[in-house]
Amino acid sequence: MSENRTVEDVPESDEAWREVLDEDEYHILREEGTERAGTSDLLKVTEDGVFRCAGCQSELFQSDEKFESGTGWPSFWAPADTDAVETRVDRSHGRVRTEIICSTCEGHLGHVFDDGPEPTGKRYCINGKALNFDEE
Repeated sequence: MSENRTVEDVPESDEAWREVLDEDEYHILREEGTERAGTSDLLKVTEDGVFRCAGCQSELFQSDEKFESGTGWPSFWAPADTDAVETRVDRSHGRVRTEIICSTCEGHLGHVFDDGPEPTGKRYCINGKALNFDEE
C-alpha cells in the first residue's frame, strides 16, 4: 500500500508518481489499468470508515455508501462528496463507458454504471488498489 501522503504532497511528475506508488497502484491510477476481479481485500470491508485515494489520500467514499454488487470490485452508490470524483468518456476496449477519476490527483479509479441501488441507481465500480481504507 502507498505511503501516507497528504493532498498537498501530490506528485507532479511521472517519475515522482513511480517513487510513491507500488507497481499495481501505478498501473491502475496512472495507466488506467484494472485489477483482476475478486482480488481486492477491500471487498470484505464492513467496518465504518473512509475510503481514500491511494494516490493523494483525498476522501472519495464512505463505508455506508458501499454495497455488494457481485462484480468482484468494491462498489459504491455515491461518492462521499459530489466534488470528490470527476467523470470522462472512456472509449477503450471497443465500448463507451464513464470513467471515474480522483478530482485531486486525476488518478484512474474505475467506472460508474447505471445499474446500482437506490437512492442513486449508480454503481461506482472501483479498483481496490486505487483506494486506502481508514477505519473510524
